[in-house]
Amino acid sequence: MKILANDGISQGGIDILEKNGFEVIVTKVAQNQLKNYINNNNIDAILVRSATQVRQELLEACPSIKLIGRGGIGLDNIDVDYAIENGIHIINTPKASSNSVAELVFAHLLGMVRFLHQSNREMPLEGETRFKLLKKEFSAGIELRGKTLGIIGFGNIGQQVAKIALGIGMKVIVSDISIEKATITIPFFNEQSVDITLQTHSTDEVIEQSDFITLHIPAQEKYIIGEDQFNGMKDEVGIINTSRGGVLDEVALVNAIESGKVKYAGLDVFENEPSPEIQLLMNPKISLTPHIGSATIEAQDRIGIELAEQIITLLK
Repeated sequence: MKILANDGISQGGIDILEKNGFEVIVTKVAQNQLKNYINNNNIDAILVRSATQVRQELLEACPSIKLIGRGGIGLDNIDVDYAIENGIHIINTPKASSNSVAELVFAHLLGMVRFLHQSNREMPLEGETRFKLLKKEFSAGIELRGKTLGIIGFGNIGQQVAKIALGIGMKVIVSDISIEKATITIPFFNEQSVDITLQTHSTDEVIEQSDFITLHIPAQEKYIIGEDQFNGMKDEVGIINTSRGGVLDEVALVNAIESGKVKYAGLDVFENEPSPEIQLLMNPKISLTPHIGSATIEAQDRIGIELAEQIITLLK
């Protein structure tokens, strides 16, 4: 059986699949050439991340496809309902990258409250001539310990974020439309652990009470955070989005930064990927990364292995 890993797969995943008799092709095929490539090579399964689109039109034209694998959580680039209706397996890896995304949230948070994103821009240009002035400018940082972190979306990633937040002494308040409470286990290096149960609250409560807010929800048809929500937040709030572009109104965000309502903002995802709005890219108060939440070596290896194991179970 042939598997096209169009957006890549870890070597660990390839090794497992090949040992079980699968042929893994890692050629990157352009979207407009996928149909011909799949049919010409009789591809049985296609593995994607967020770049490749697997829509009904492609599936209708490629009857050999028996399985679609998504490395990661979101399935918004796949016509899931059509695939299932036509007997095509859909698999993903909802837990494999959770810790990687959670750590990126805190990379943004810890960097923002100490102005690292601004300092790293200005020190190379002006550090030699304005060192004392920059030191004064960036010496008004704050600590995260004791602050309240609001987590909107309390699935696998949200719970990993809560573990880190609690571990560094933050207060945590969470909301989720389908989870009433969850017990999370905070592990330590010496094999000891602590269990903490968190009740969920309304999104409005999270917005009103939080010093920092982080989003961990799937793609939505409308904004979850817009002008009204920003108005309901504390003054000088911080907000992080590592979930999906389109859940946060970027125009409202820029306006909230300019008004002083939002003091810290970190974005890993954007409404217009891969061409984020210039107003975001040039804003010195926004910490920016190019959609790398799950892109760690460890996560990629876990994703590849998890996909491989599911494929073997379903297709061998």
